[in-house]
Amino acid sequence: MRRRIIFLALCAMLFALCFSAQAQQPSKIPRIGFLFALSPSVVSARVEAFRQGMRELGYVEGKNIVIEWRFAEEKPDRLPALAAELVRLKVDIIVTAGPSATRSAKEATVTIPIVMAFDDDPVGSGFVARLARPGGNITGLSAFSPEISGKQLELLKEIVPRLSRVAVLGSSTHPGTTQSQKEMELTAQAFKVQLQYLNVLDPKDIETAFGPARKGRVDAVVVLSSPILLSQRAQLAELAVKSRLPVIHANTEYVEAGGLMVYGTNFPDLFRRAATYVDKILKGAKPADLPIEQPTKFEFVINLKAAKQIGLTIPPNVLARADRVIR
Repeated sequence: MRRRIIFLALCAMLFALCFSAQAQQPSKIPRIGFLFALSPSVVSARVEAFRQGMRELGYVEGKNIVIEWRFAEEKPDRLPALAAELVRLKVDIIVTAGPSATRSAKEATVTIPIVMAFDDDPVGSGFVARLARPGGNITGLSAFSPEISGKQLELLKEIVPRLSRVAVLGSSTHPGTTQSQKEMELTAQAFKVQLQYLNVLDPKDIETAFGPARKGRVDAVVVLSSPILLSQRAQLAELAVKSRLPVIHANTEYVEAGGLMVYGTNFPDLFRRAATYVDKILKGAKPADLPIEQPTKFEFVINLKAAKQIGLTIPPNVLARADRVIR
């Protein structure tokens, strides 16, 4: 009996020591992979917005979370290799910035959760089954809102009352472009405005596209969402001044580079919101069960410096509605 008691006591002590050692083991720090098609300088505001969102949820980079940043530097053919690299690192979640990055991540893994910081058409792109219940390992946010294209034409009509012909720059390879064109066509018919579509598939196409725009005697230009166009936003601003054409864009990065006007989804806000998806998944939620979030925050920004350069006067009633005015 005494031997049995001693044996049980020793077992209890060993169990307690093992339990104590396990309790002292540091908890695993989550590792997040972030995949961009563009370079850091182009998307710095979006990167900071995501970091801010993570901080608001209690995550401090380098302390209780690790973020593996991967940038394709405007070379989309690098994305598959970068996505594969994140998979090899065994990250817990991959956050993607745009459809090309999401597609590369989707092809690299069917098990690691993927959070889209934005996509123009998640269902049409084949990333999710339904917005309400995505299914699979992908969820996140949509950047598309049908009313944006119509509102852009409406604003151009207000600053150019005699608006009759508008050039539309976009990339046919970018998901969401076709839908944006359809929505814009409906508004154009209502305003009796003729649209001239100009396809930009390479940065060198941008200056070439402005040639037909000038020759077509267009009254204004709409720039649709596109990684190629975003990366060349400074060139677009210069060509607009050179052509003396009012141009409206979909992202604030354009006006900060000298563009005239922006009306569209607040992209930094989408990246900040992407952090909430990361948090939910780290706490046990499945991407398949997390609905795709639609954009709710839009921004209207006017650059008066750009307006002055092309000799354009912005009506006071339009200025009064702007969320921000660059003077």
